[in-house]
Amino acid sequence: MTGAGLAQRRIGAQGLTVSSVGLGCSGMTSDYGLPDDVESVATIHRAIELGVTLFDTSDAYGAGRNEELIAGAIKGRRDGIALASKFGNIRGPNGERGGTNGHPDYVPQACEASLKRLGVDVIDLYYVHRIDPNVPIEDTVGAMARLVEAGKVRYLGLCEAGPQTIRRAHATHPLSAVQMEYSLWTRDAEAEILPTLKELGIGLVPYSPLGRGFLTGAFSSRDDLISTDRRHAHPRFQEGNFEENLRLLAPVEAIATARGLAKGQVALAWLLAQWDGLVPIPGTKRRRWLEENIAAVDVTLTADEIARLSDAFPPGAASGLRYPEFQLKKMGI
Repeated sequence: MTGAGLAQRRIGAQGLTVSSVGLGCSGMTSDYGLPDDVESVATIHRAIELGVTLFDTSDAYGAGRNEELIAGAIKGRRDGIALASKFGNIRGPNGERGGTNGHPDYVPQACEASLKRLGVDVIDLYYVHRIDPNVPIEDTVGAMARLVEAGKVRYLGLCEAGPQTIRRAHATHPLSAVQMEYSLWTRDAEAEILPTLKELGIGLVPYSPLGRGFLTGAFSSRDDLISTDRRHAHPRFQEGNFEENLRLLAPVEAIATARGLAKGQVALAWLLAQWDGLVPIPGTKRRRWLEENIAAVDVTLTADEIARLSDAFPPGAASGLRYPEFQLKKMGI
């Protein structure tokens, strides 16, 4: 799975190779701003033209509508695309949260539904979106392994899993990737997750690598977010925390100004420099931001610039939790 014009990276040791930056598609149908299907499809088409091969979705995004949007966008363009989807993070028809489901009998049902919505015969990378605390991970991954045997799925992954869960899952069937939030202001993965992945030969797919847009400098005040934007529920975007976090952006802006770059490009270049076994998936539904993000692949920060950014954003530097506390508890974090 290779695309012209964009550097490739290997995710894990199982054979999955994709573009060094992927595209997170969740915001095209839910959570961030107003949907724009026409521009979203145009963004996917432009991503393919630029050599992006990893496209990330989930059955939870827009209660399946996100998968349907991608299906229409990639029709006739499937060759060379690595489709990643997820299951187990239950959503109602209007986005209501319904807990998790990792029961072995549910896994093939969820997969068949995603295949139908995506209009494909196989999902390239299939994740457990959230770990079900009531089901042994061996049972869930065992059912996923049977999907691989049946040719429905090519590679397996977990999202937001702890090191011991990763080890148990990987012992059941080799994992290709773990997806976690990782960025300049969310460096939790560095303590235990990254060392575990490197030891086991599993890749990392960082989501929200631009801090849900915050690290791009796009927001000067909370009024820049429409009332229905999900970021209002995230502690780091709430009053008090938001203003404190704005102060973190000064070194990003300084480097961006000196180099003639966008702040988001600086943040992505820092992340790409952390490990060649990770592939970030910045999300956007606009071609403008897609092109800006992809251009970060060609940015090489100096060792001094990387150190300046790392020192300015030590783990825990951001004001506020990355999710509301009740969600972190459900995630076992």
